[in-house]
Amino acid sequence: MQLTEHFSLEELTHTDHRTLDNTPDSDALANLQRLAEFLERVKEVLGGRAVMISSGYRSKAVNDAVGSKDTSQHRLGCAADIRVPGMKPREVVLACITAKVPFDQIILEFDSWTHISVANSPDLQPRQIALIIDKSGTRPFG
Repeated sequence: MQLTEHFSLEELTHTDHRTLDNTPDSDALANLQRLAEFLERVKEVLGGRAVMISSGYRSKAVNDAVGSKDTSQHRLGCAADIRVPGMKPREVVLACITAKVPFDQIILEFDSWTHISVANSPDLQPRQIALIIDKSGTRPFG
């Protein structure tokens, strides 16, 4: 099912844990629609480059299998881990911050990918939290 021109439900729910159910409920599906629309904006800011989703929605079982916290925005369908061919993750973060993309969180993770999210509810304002997570821990981006 195509959610927007460039993002499908399949890519936002894909998991390598194929034996685990990763079907979003109706609330998560609505959030995934918002997330796909948001990712279209990110793609535009990045000059139309491909935005590759390595992780989007995660059911509890999938989230547990990858060792993430229950509070992860992936559980709600509000977050995606992305890679952009031809750009370093730090460049993606800087471009989104510079363009004032209305992210809830943007996280440079291990200099390998970018976590980006929308607010957990459409009525909430995005918090604009920018972080770095690596083997040294978590700290503000900058």
